Amino acid sequence: MQLPIYLYGQPVLRKVAQDITPEYDGLKKLIEDMWETMYVSDGIGLAAPQIGCSIRMLVIDADPMSEAFAECKNFKRCMINAHIVEMSDETCTESEGCLSLPGIGEKVIRPKEIVIEYVNEKFEPQREKLSGFAARVVQHEYDHLEGKLFVDRISSIRKQLIKGKLAKIQKGAVRTEYRVAPHKK
Repeated sequence: MQLPIYLYGQPVLRKVAQDITPEYDGLKKLIEDMWETMYVSDGIGLAAPQIGCSIRMLVIDADPMSEAFAECKNFKRCMINAHIVEMSDETCTESEGCLSLPGIGEKVIRPKEIVIEYVNEKFEPQREKLSGFAARVVQHEYDHLEGKLFVDRISSIRKQLIKGKLAKIQKGAVRTEYRVAPHKK
């Protein structure tokens, strides 16, 4: 089932998400619904806070980016209880967008490499070293688990320039091709 996306200004996007156990109620269905929601919304990643659940879970399918970024080839993951444990000092800059911030795209500086620990859908422990755009996609979604958005990582000048767009999103005065959660005033 396609779930509504929570947009900028919704409090759930600013909470630090919590780890879960395998007994989390409705987990399998939630994972299925997150995949469907991400695909229907034309996203390459979706974090649970973006659908109103403050839990440390994200889904990513970066394969559509593989033509430009080889490291994204077949990069499809469900990460539960994700925690980044290492970040490189070396950084790179790329443009990012977000389903929770429709119509906004900005260049963001991020570490070039990360090491992330998580459990998969079977709650099997995983540890991966990622680089390039695959690392960027994971960091972007991971930020949602930490109550952050990519606009928190841009310069104050750039943030000032998009202030009007952010205000419109926050008021719910934005159109999307996908379902969004009702704006809470």
